[in-house]
Amino acid sequence: MARNIADIRKDYARASLDEDAVDPSPFVQFQRWLDEALRSELPEPTAMALSTVDAAGRPSSRMVLLKGVDEHGFVFYTNYESRKGQELAAHPQAALLFFWAELERQVRVEGAVQRVSPEESDAYFASRPITHRIGAWASPQSQPITKRALELRIAKATLAHGIAPSRPPHWGGFRLVPDRVELWQGRPSRLHDRLLYTLREGAWERARLAP
Repeated sequence: MARNIADIRKDYARASLDEDAVDPSPFVQFQRWLDEALRSELPEPTAMALSTVDAAGRPSSRMVLLKGVDEHGFVFYTNYESRKGQELAAHPQAALLFFWAELERQVRVEGAVQRVSPEESDAYFASRPITHRIGAWASPQSQPITKRALELRIAKATLAHGIAPSRPPHWGGFRLVPDRVELWQGRPSRLHDRLLYTLREGAWERARLAP
């Protein structure tokens, strides 16, 4: 018999989250959690759901990889002409969601989005494997395409750009500059711990939210 998905549930009891135990800076606290996820060798610990909206307010989400984080924000890279790139250009606000199931944790991040500098995009692009750099030239991301057409585009890009392709002008990084960061730690009986950082007049305030 097919399993009733409404009956699927898990009770969380691994850890707790206390206001006195977290760092005043959401960036420092996020780095602590990220470091723990990395040490735990979780699958894809830097994977995050990126949510954007189009001109009509219709949301869309997709998984991307975090490529940098510091007190200035969270950095990821993409094709600027892709759906997410176009939506961010038109409406430069977004949300990120990290979910580390094995640690029973999630982090929600919201804020304004801006392009990183060309120099920063160049440096990261140069660090990518050659096949990834060729792919950035070849793929018209988010556009309809046949498999054969993509193979031909890859072959042409390989011939055109050789073993040291420069960064395409339509490809680069975005930085999400947060004004809200929420930490979530799973707890028994669905009484989860939720701590919200909110940026107000240049300072971060912390508050506990009801689960």
